[in-house]
Amino acid sequence: METLSLHSQKELTVCKAEDRQESGVPPKGVPAPGDEVSSQLSNGYSAVLSPSEEDDSQHCIPAATTAQAAEVHQGERETWGKKMDFLLSVIGYAVDLGNVWRFPYVCYQNGGGAFLIPYTIMAIFGGVPLFYMELALGQYHRNGCISVWRKICPIFKGIGYTICIVAFYTSFYYNTIMAWALYYLVSSFTARLPWTSCENPWNTGNCTNYFSEGNATWTVYSTSPAEEFYTRHILQIHRSEGLQDLGGISWQLVLCITLIFTIIYFSIWKGVKTSGKVVWVTATCPYIILLVLLVRGATLPGAWRGVVFYLKPNWQKLLETEVWVAAASQIFFSLGPGFGVLLAFASYNKFNNNFYQDALVTSVVNCMTSLVSGFVIFTVLGYMAEMRKEEVSEVAKDTGPSLLFIAYAEAIANMPASTFFAIIFFLMLITLGLDSTFAGLEGVITAVLDEFPHIWSKRRELFVLCVVVTCFFGSLVTLTFGGAYVVKLLEEYATGPAVLTVALIEAVAVYWFYGIARFCSDVKEMLGFSPGWFWRICWVAISPLFLLFIICSFLMSPPQLRLFQYNYPHWSTILGYCIGTSSFLCVPTYVIYRLISTPGTLKERMIKSITPETPTELAGGDIRLNAV
Repeated sequence: METLSLHSQKELTVCKAEDRQESGVPPKGVPAPGDEVSSQLSNGYSAVLSPSEEDDSQHCIPAATTAQAAEVHQGERETWGKKMDFLLSVIGYAVDLGNVWRFPYVCYQNGGGAFLIPYTIMAIFGGVPLFYMELALGQYHRNGCISVWRKICPIFKGIGYTICIVAFYTSFYYNTIMAWALYYLVSSFTARLPWTSCENPWNTGNCTNYFSEGNATWTVYSTSPAEEFYTRHILQIHRSEGLQDLGGISWQLVLCITLIFTIIYFSIWKGVKTSGKVVWVTATCPYIILLVLLVRGATLPGAWRGVVFYLKPNWQKLLETEVWVAAASQIFFSLGPGFGVLLAFASYNKFNNNFYQDALVTSVVNCMTSLVSGFVIFTVLGYMAEMRKEEVSEVAKDTGPSLLFIAYAEAIANMPASTFFAIIFFLMLITLGLDSTFAGLEGVITAVLDEFPHIWSKRRELFVLCVVVTCFFGSLVTLTFGGAYVVKLLEEYATGPAVLTVALIEAVAVYWFYGIARFCSDVKEMLGFSPGWFWRICWVAISPLFLLFIICSFLMSPPQLRLFQYNYPHWSTILGYCIGTSSFLCVPTYVIYRLISTPGTLKERMIKSITPETPTELAGGDIRLNAV
């Protein structure tokens, strides 16, 4: 394998006459000396190729490579308006709803303060190296998650299609959670929050108000006003029998999600120039609100009980494998490598942008946000325990969205100035979700526009509309009366196994097929220095083992799903694996297609399929062509 660097103002070197005679077949598509070849690189930079200066080796450039070099991609690639647009977009993508509800629960469940040890270790040796890798690939090759594989290892191009399907699955349920938050936000504009009393049409005889002035008697059948508001008014889950009978569609939620998708469309339809401005609001607003809620929570009576419960270390937990699996899963899904978003965002950077610094800064911000979110949640849960005269563990037994929409919502409702805090809290949830959705869909949009520029390059607005409409119709099943059951199923099975496997194959393809030496050389061209031995060891061995560890743990003990009083049937596990596998099938399908469609013997097909095809733009307008 040899790499040739050709300058855009020089002419393309072709095989010597004797070389062609020796081969017996003149290479097709290679111009004769003196003929100019105009090309537009697939990364959006134009170049003119003609005979080069003296080259001792005078190697031939294969016809396939030259043909790929002539791919047309009109105009220069769009770039971020400002460096902060990129940073805020990446931070907004990494910091999402899971930071607010999942990390605090996982932390206290797996050893409290002791959990921070495996969490930090997994971040340093697994999450951050993968995060760093994707930013480097995106910035160097300047392509989305589909076409970038032509420049790395073409046989794994199916990874890009898998990532796009996973992004659609994610959008089907993730935006529904924002629709719930929007419903809460609209309901909060009242003098008295509707989930503070048992006198509403949706309440049952079991509704018991903890905070009523009279002495309320709590029994095993009692439910709080906040729980009934969430389950019976927002979800209307009592009108569904389970996954086998989801019931009708809630028109209120349809209106909410329509508004959500309208905001999403007009935020990303013009590209990163537009979304980069929107994230100045959606990425910074949550931090302002978190700070306000943290100060308010810290001043509540009993807040210290929640903090102690949250961070009290249980060192024995460090001996349990499940804790390390939980730490690895949390950091992986929090930072978000493998979803194609980091590739897409980094592809709009300038060639010499310091993505190494960006990776470290955004990773630290993400982890610190998770930790602070825990204080925000558990100070309030400590207050709840103080008012109920219960243990914090009883108040914090809800997991997932229920922790926010029931426990936290109930606590807010019984604070002074409850309407104000309810409004800013649910506004925070919506903004946290929005920039993550911007990112997820931008990963798909960039991938398709780069792969099919002749179809969609001048029709971005139309394509974005098609994507948003598809996500809207896919979300309808989660807006049914039993939609919460579907949300839980998709959250656990639709994305996790597929993304983990994709990330593992991606790491192997980059570090072992493309080559760690070549990858580090690419990094050096951009940054001026090569990654150290720590990063090389992590990339070659530790990161793949990190991913393999999570995958094996997931397969050995698939999650047993339960929501409220509903235990998922056994067939739902099979359904979940089928949904997750459906996206991953793109990887082996493309491998088979590639080997069948490539001419030559099996060995020649394999070599061609793992050899980078297309040129990559270098600093200063150079071109790198990979030749065998």
